[in-house]
Amino acid sequence: MSESTIEYDLILEGGAIIDGTNREAYHADVAISGDRIVAIGDLATARARQRRNVSGLVVAPGFIDSHTHDDNALLRSPEMTPKISQGVTTAVTGNCGVSLAPLRSDAPPPPLDLLGTDNSYRFGSFREYLDAVRETSPSLNCACMVGHSTLRVAGMGDVTRDATPEEISRMQAMVAEALDAGAIGVSTGTFYPPAAAASTQEIIEVCRPLSEKGGIYATHMRDEGDEIVAAMNETFTIGKTLGVPVIISHHKLMGQQNFGRSTETLALIGEAMKTQEVSLDAYPYIAGSTMLKKDRALLSARTIITWCTPFPEYTGRDLEEIARERGKSRWDVVDELMPAGAIYFMMDEEDVQRIMAFPETMIGSDGLPHDTHPHPRLWGTFPRVLGHYSRDLGLFPLHTAVWKMTGLTASRFGIANRGVLAEGNFADVVVFDPATVCDVATFEAPMARARGIHEVYVNGRLVWNASGEHTGARPGRVLERASTAS
Repeated sequence: MSESTIEYDLILEGGAIIDGTNREAYHADVAISGDRIVAIGDLATARARQRRNVSGLVVAPGFIDSHTHDDNALLRSPEMTPKISQGVTTAVTGNCGVSLAPLRSDAPPPPLDLLGTDNSYRFGSFREYLDAVRETSPSLNCACMVGHSTLRVAGMGDVTRDATPEEISRMQAMVAEALDAGAIGVSTGTFYPPAAAASTQEIIEVCRPLSEKGGIYATHMRDEGDEIVAAMNETFTIGKTLGVPVIISHHKLMGQQNFGRSTETLALIGEAMKTQEVSLDAYPYIAGSTMLKKDRALLSARTIITWCTPFPEYTGRDLEEIARERGKSRWDVVDELMPAGAIYFMMDEEDVQRIMAFPETMIGSDGLPHDTHPHPRLWGTFPRVLGHYSRDLGLFPLHTAVWKMTGLTASRFGIANRGVLAEGNFADVVVFDPATVCDVATFEAPMARARGIHEVYVNGRLVWNASGEHTGARPGRVLERASTAS
């Protein structure tokens, strides 16, 4: 069939193609029909129902957020504006051992409450949860993991100890159910109270179904500070014993005494990569965000409260100011504020840059969409990498920045037919201005929309338009690992 007899749904013409393979930009037109990219090349004479001139702009695969806590946002805020507005078309959920299922609870313990309360934990199986996401039909795609902390809360009466054989068997069955339902793997968060008492062997046994069913193991490690090497070795042991891919979540070094140690940790990761499949992600900020914890608050150079149940008026305030106002030390005032969330300034910029520049590092936001005053990474992560770190600082070229948030991520998570602009792949596409793209969200005003994102397409449908508005379209799908099924 000749090109002149084909009528495409849409042609994006005249743009610079950055295809997600770490290849340098080249100029070509991109044709979309239905939910697929059907042609890339010189399509000047081709017929199309619609053409968009994107000269001077970059056409790239939609960004894949490798680390999110969007499990409940997919249901509560399906337009997913914080992510769509910065070019994200797929979110990986269920990180840090925390997933919305399988658990029924009116009062989930911290950090599970970071995903919300108020009838949020209402799914007795992972299939129920995924069915609810499919029925809601969010604006972006999602690839979902089941969380080990959630499994412990659901399957154990007391999470302050190691699991019994019977409890391990119960959690194994929940993992198998989740993987059969469409989960892509299991995440752990042994840093957090519900899983801190879990032994290495418990984690291995609970995750046994990953070996048979081909899932991944992602982890917020036990320690990201003084004992980080021991935590990394535990992570490598779990992955090697199970024979599954390992992903180190939001790799960082916490605390001034650990500044500069990224040279050591990245060398260890590089060595481990020689004998097993290991990946990592990072976010482009020197501050992290999670539940309010006394040890973190004491060590942090600055702490900002992101939400506070007993004193909501303290949201967005510095902990130091609150402590002075209440006539107490930072250590003592924390007890009065909990449950709460916080932003902690505990990292070194040189480590952040070194980790992001590491060739295998993916980009993940780790944003918390239910925080009243969220970390700006929720709205700004991907434009910040493109603008501040790639264009302005020259940390890596633009095509490498795009690869770190598209093709690399798709390959590491086993997300088929996405992450690369290629004929036959799904039409998840972002069009952005390389000269102006940047993050606008700050720690003081964290919910500001990024600049320079012109259009976003999910499964071939326009979701974010050139006027900087959400179109209302919600074409997102639940994605399975290493499968073309949607």
